[in-house]
Amino acid sequence: MSIVVQLVRMRGSLEHGRARLADVLDDQESEADSKIDEALVTYFAGPNSYTAEDLVEVAAHGSPVVLNLLLRKALQLGARLAEPGEFTQRAFLSGRVDLTQAEAVRDLIEAQTLTQARLAASQMGGAISGRVTPSKHQLLELIALLEAGIDFAEDDLAVAPETEILRRIHELQPPLQALEATFAHGRILHDGLTLAIVGRPNAGKSSLFNALVERERAIVTAVPGTTRDTVTERIALGGIPLELVDTAGLREAVDEAERQGIVRSREALADAAIVLIVLDATQQLHEEDRRLLDNVAGRPALIAWNKSDLQRADVVPQFEFGNLPILVTSAMTGAGISDLRDAILQLATGGAATEPGMLTSMRHHQAVVNTLHGLADAAAAVAGGIPHEMVLLDLYRALWALDSLTGQTTPDDVLNLIFSTFCIGK
Repeated sequence: MSIVVQLVRMRGSLEHGRARLADVLDDQESEADSKIDEALVTYFAGPNSYTAEDLVEVAAHGSPVVLNLLLRKALQLGARLAEPGEFTQRAFLSGRVDLTQAEAVRDLIEAQTLTQARLAASQMGGAISGRVTPSKHQLLELIALLEAGIDFAEDDLAVAPETEILRRIHELQPPLQALEATFAHGRILHDGLTLAIVGRPNAGKSSLFNALVERERAIVTAVPGTTRDTVTERIALGGIPLELVDTAGLREAVDEAERQGIVRSREALADAAIVLIVLDATQQLHEEDRRLLDNVAGRPALIAWNKSDLQRADVVPQFEFGNLPILVTSAMTGAGISDLRDAILQLATGGAATEPGMLTSMRHHQAVVNTLHGLADAAAAVAGGIPHEMVLLDLYRALWALDSLTGQTTPDDVLNLIFSTFCIGK
């Protein structure tokens, strides 16, 4: 507080949780009372603050000039710039939040969709640790049971039969397996996907691209080969960030510029998580179309039977689509676009629903996987008649992996790496 009372002129005494009005003075002016702004100063006394330390927030009106003045003056009075993520790291080190909650702060800041923000908010509220805590308590009870058995081994007392130990291990696994299974959908919600729109020239790829984006993002003409390079745009579909890639039409290039565009189209096709093949409903199937269908065999893909307004929608040429979903669309009239969005979302998520406490981080997922491996090894050791001292090694390995999820046993270098990715001052 010693800095803030010199930084601004308070109009009242500071009290915990109360915002007070203050004057921001221009020290360069000759007049002592040269006020250039007003600010709200709020004091939070530790441990009832974000970091569990004494904390003062100064909120001015937002003028960059005034904020820069306040910052320079604070530095002159002995303050220093915060490191990336320092405030959240202090909150973690003081025990205000666990590591999954701290990481959720970054996810909330970086959220691009409302679904991502909701998921991050639930994790900030302790959704992941809430799912893990019961399993951790059960694991600790089992470890204590085996430790007691070792302590009293010389008294020839059987603390628990092997069947009881196996039962307890097996009870631990289903909740953690259910949590691990959420990562497939959680990773997609967190990271998003790339969808490449591919097909022959003039099949309507750019028109479909614009229809999905809901604005005229790509140039559309009746001249085949208009798109010479990939065009990308990010949208949100069912809460999932989806990067659409409009590609150059696939055919024998007529010049060097088109050849380069086709090379990039094939690269986009190879890199995309989902492929949308656009077929022209007014044209017979071309050899290039057949090659495309062969190339996406076994990959997440779907077909847009486009320009349905120019031909009867129920007229489909007799050729093998495999098991790929076929959506009859017209980018010109908008017919089938809503169904196309639904099909893309279904393909992206596999129909999985968003739930609180989903795993969205590779680090979180690996911790749960390591826990399950430790439990599986412990069960195998018990079934094989291995001494309890060795079983305990596997159980402790499972416990340490679980602790690393919330931060109790996370190495300092991992913590530093995590918080270094935060915004400065968060």
